[in-house]
Amino acid sequence: MKWSEIRVHYPDQWLLAEAINARSEAGKRIIEDLAVLESYSDSTTAMNRYSKVHREMPERELYVLHTSHEQLDIVERPWFGIRSAR
Repeated sequence: MKWSEIRVHYPDQWLLAEAINARSEAGKRIIEDLAVLESYSDSTTAMNRYSKVHREMPERELYVLHTSHEQLDIVERPWFGIRSAR
């Protein structure tokens, strides 16, 4: 689903969404199609659910987004090194 359609179907909500069709361009993620997995009224619940799903399936491209934003502006962050357990 396109972001503009999602905003109409889920007004003023937090979403856990998965990128279905996305590409990188000039240091940003351009997402053509998204699948909404779940919607929430608060960011804390959305982030907690994101963490759980990401731990179970790290290969999925997941995002927590709020539908108040007219456009998606997702900056890519390079990953350096390995996480250490403390």
